[in-house]
Amino acid sequence: MEIVCLDMEGVLVPEIWIAFAEETGIPELKRTTRDEPDYDKLMKYRIEILKEHGLGLKEIQETISKIDPFPGAKEFLDQLRELTQVIILSDTFSQFAGPLMKKLGYPTIFCNSLVVAEDGEILDFKMRCEKSKYTTVKALQSIGYETIASGDSHNDLGMIKASKAGFLFRSTDAIKAEYPELPAYETYDELLNAIKAVLD
Repeated sequence: MEIVCLDMEGVLVPEIWIAFAEETGIPELKRTTRDEPDYDKLMKYRIEILKEHGLGLKEIQETISKIDPFPGAKEFLDQLRELTQVIILSDTFSQFAGPLMKKLGYPTIFCNSLVVAEDGEILDFKMRCEKSKYTTVKALQSIGYETIASGDSHNDLGMIKASKAGFLFRSTDAIKAEYPELPAYETYDELLNAIKAVLD
């Protein structure tokens, strides 16, 4: 029994923090897991910048409401869900994911949560579990699933390498060069065909 585990940002939807950086004109917020492998360090850095600029959850949610999935993402997901079970494993937060899940037809998502003050200031974040994508893939395997995983960033490599089949999708040249053994795709059709080949 197979289950597909997909990253969300960079694979199905644009990067939330990059969109917010563009909206606010704060270039430091463009840093993502493609640039910084240490997620804990990255989030602490982001929270500090938000604090400096007096920005909170409300402003980020306003940006998210304007973000649409990548062209073809929902169709790809619909086709994939006809073939097998799919879980989105994301290091985003439940407070961010809702509007995007609606636009993608409410797929299952496992993500993290933010600690938010009453005035909307983001104080901290809670990871669902350590190395959440890798840990989740290993847990699925422990209950009898064979996993197929795809993502674009450093924080996806654990689940990709631990899976029966793993693919990079729209990743950076640096990550592709560092992991030449991982098949890398740029279109949903290519990724769907690669997954289908594993499922057959």
